Amino acid sequence: MLTNKLSRIKLLLTDCDGVLTDGGVYYGPSGEELKLFDIRDGMGVERLFNLANVTTGIITGELSPSVIKRAEKLKITELHLGVKDKPAVFNEILTRLNLKPEEVAYIGDDTNDLEVMKLAGVSICPADAISFIKEKADVICEARGGKGCFREVAEMIISSHLEAQGVSKEVNELVISARQEIKEPRPASQTIALNSGNKIGPGEPCYIIAEIGINHNGSLDIAKKLIDEAVAAKATAVKFQKRTPEICVPKDQWNIMRDTPWGRITYIDYKRKTEFGIVEYAIIDQYCKKLGIDWFVSTWDVEAVDFMEQFDTPLYKLASASLTDFQLIKRILLTGKPLMLSTGMSTIKEIEDAVNLVWSFDQNYPLFIAHSTSAYPCKPEELNLKMIQTLGAKYPGVPIGYSGHETGLATTVAAVSLGATFVERHFTLDRAMWGSDHAASVEPQGFQRMVRDIRDVEIASGDGIKRVYESELGPMKRLRVNISEEYKDKSLV
Repeated sequence: MLTNKLSRIKLLLTDCDGVLTDGGVYYGPSGEELKLFDIRDGMGVERLFNLANVTTGIITGELSPSVIKRAEKLKITELHLGVKDKPAVFNEILTRLNLKPEEVAYIGDDTNDLEVMKLAGVSICPADAISFIKEKADVICEARGGKGCFREVAEMIISSHLEAQGVSKEVNELVISARQEIKEPRPASQTIALNSGNKIGPGEPCYIIAEIGINHNGSLDIAKKLIDEAVAAKATAVKFQKRTPEICVPKDQWNIMRDTPWGRITYIDYKRKTEFGIVEYAIIDQYCKKLGIDWFVSTWDVEAVDFMEQFDTPLYKLASASLTDFQLIKRILLTGKPLMLSTGMSTIKEIEDAVNLVWSFDQNYPLFIAHSTSAYPCKPEELNLKMIQTLGAKYPGVPIGYSGHETGLATTVAAVSLGATFVERHFTLDRAMWGSDHAASVEPQGFQRMVRDIRDVEIASGDGIKRVYESELGPMKRLRVNISEEYKDKSLV
């Protein structure tokens, strides 16, 4: 039985090109050959060791310096480069580490992996391995090489090890149970770098998100105009929402009739018309890259995450309504991308449960938490902005932000002065437009003022060190009777 075989694994060996990378050829500025690795696979190496005490090794014919750097980062010491005879290296490793073949698994994708796969206790290949290898492998992954294949294998091994210990059959619940005592993460950098080059955290400019959401009303032209206005306002990012209507809309509401810009249609058809597909998001992706603005989405269901993985967005947002949807959170975590949790309509216990789920998956997972109140629009007395500081004290090391649904701008600016490292406001061309979110959104001119005021607050906040500025020396001479010795020799003009 495969589960029993996997439960005996102590070492996971893998080829590099086509397994840990996508097999593509990339070059650095000086012409050196580089490799593109997936962050999910890196997390798989750490989880394998921490949760199942299984180490990782790489056997490859490659000599790329990026492979060496990747192994160093992941603390993989069993690294064999430029290998011509993989079976010989495999046998040498077994002898040196005193391992039996059934205690080693191997992931390969091409003909030069076949012989070593025959020697391993469990042979595995990615989804895009050549057909001949697939015929010989014990396990064929659902993920492709360089796209989470290694992580998929790691989770299978972890699950088998924990099941063998009698802890649970559900690896995620099992891991959570094993780590319920976690209350705060191991101290880590408070600043998180995104794949776009932007950073979010204390000391960085506030990451300002113009949430387009569904305010495009199903029109790509409106979406482009909103992106243009967000760029003009100097927002850092635009955010959309992605749903699978057949999953997110309860079936008893499908056939309810609704007046819409497309006439009187069923609710499910209305939701379908407001959803962008692969063509629209491909255009949005290129458009945002051309204009130099980040874009990402709030995903509302697991299939929406699968869909969005076709794009290399910098992070995922979890809407407040989804904070208790652990299945959705787990799917996002498997992408390895930073996760922004919004906390509207939630108790402290529900926030703790969601954060503990993330930390049970990876104690240093790149996580953001946004304070929010889910009322549209939200009254000032319900904004409770001091929760930004409360969350910051509760979760040191996690960038805290604010997702606002109020009608004014001053309170969002105040959120930054209270420590919000990112802010999000709904964004529209006209608050009078048809649609559910427009009334609680900010129009372009207002968004420009908000961004300007946030940047002014950041500049005005200073560094907290008291000093006398050059501009104060003149007033000092005119207004002060006694001048300190240190300023008497200065030219007071």
